[in-house]
Amino acid sequence: MIKLFKRWWRYTTARLTGKFEESADPKVQLEQAIKEAQDQHRRLKEQAANIIANQKQTEMRLSRALEDYEKVSANARQAVVMADEANRKGDSTKALEYTQAAEAFANRMIALEREIEDLKELHAQAGQASEQAKHAVAQNAQAMQQKLAERQRLLGQLDQAKMQEQMNTAMAALSETVNDETPSFEQIREKIELRYAKAQGATELAGGSLDTKMFEIEQAAMHNEARGRLDEIRAQLGLPAPDGGGGAAAELQNKIEELKASTEGAGVAADTADTTEAAAQPAATDQSPPADDLG
Repeated sequence: MIKLFKRWWRYTTARLTGKFEESADPKVQLEQAIKEAQDQHRRLKEQAANIIANQKQTEMRLSRALEDYEKVSANARQAVVMADEANRKGDSTKALEYTQAAEAFANRMIALEREIEDLKELHAQAGQASEQAKHAVAQNAQAMQQKLAERQRLLGQLDQAKMQEQMNTAMAALSETVNDETPSFEQIREKIELRYAKAQGATELAGGSLDTKMFEIEQAAMHNEARGRLDEIRAQLGLPAPDGGGGAAAELQNKIEELKASTEGAGVAADTADTTEAAAQPAATDQSPPADDLG
């Protein structure tokens, strides 16, 4: 039962870790990694500072021990000299006292020598450790600078990747259907082009129909009649006719010919031609009013 629970726990942990890695923001993870590296560098500097401080403390202890040794050595020599003088003077009591003091100083010198040797060894080890700590801090600082520079490059790549992903999504949305309710860009374009083509076809059909042509001919006939009336007025006033006066009649005749061609076989070409030809000759059928009436 315990083994099964452990296997389930490891499986669940791995599964949750995988989902977390998929959904995690790389930018946040990068900042976390940089912060962790900065914390490690700070801890390394603190450890190096402690090692250097230990080396400095050992150096100070060695210096004090050497000073103490010099003082004890001088005192021992002085005690020996004073004991020798007391012996020469025959003062055995003082000679014994000075001799005992000299022995005490000698024992202190021996102890200091041992301490100095130990401190020298510790100082050498501390100096080596201090140099290693300094080298480690310098090396880690260089690595830290490289990581900071690498962070800028990775952040730039991450922003570029996000932009590329957004562009790919936008390009895919132009050619793919998001769902059944939203058409794609290609479908919308085809629908608009089809509607435009139908509108253009309807316009062409309306422009080429028989009713439209008959309306154009009627308009031309009315214009020709108006031009004929103006010609009568100019003739009564003795004014010369303007150049190109027959252009309207020629245009009307062309309209009639087009109408005949379009209505050929339908049985309406002859009636339409007779009606429009009669309307095109107002000058020949109407009587000109006498000149006295124009006054």
